[in-house]
Amino acid sequence: MQATATVLVYSDDSNTREQVRLATGRRPAPDVPVVEFVECATPAAVLKELDRGGIDVCVLDGEAVPMGGMGMCRQIKDEVFQCPPVLLLIARPQDAWLATWSRAEAAVTLPVEPVEFASALAALLREKRLQGV
Repeated sequence: MQATATVLVYSDDSNTREQVRLATGRRPAPDVPVVEFVECATPAAVLKELDRGGIDVCVLDGEAVPMGGMGMCRQIKDEVFQCPPVLLLIARPQDAWLATWSRAEAAVTLPVEPVEFASALAALLREKRLQGV
């Protein structure tokens, strides 16, 4: 197993980014790597980090401004070769169909519920490891 996993967190709200960090802790589950975060507050920063490479999972805030995480997800799925899996933060459970439209692999509601979030993130990290990408 790799020593660390890099998780990109996109939100214009520093409180949302903090919720993600706190819910994850050092690692979201014992069988996945320790997590390092790359925080982005703008769509341009997300694209720059993805171009740089090394991102294992993206966590995108569906309520981000000026571009929501759903639109950002759809764009990176179209434009980024071997796009990492995406965990989308959505405002309401009823928005899950929009997460599907955006091609996100998983979605959880805001505010971040630590157990639910850590479980979803760990599942994406396990899947990434199994794919060997």
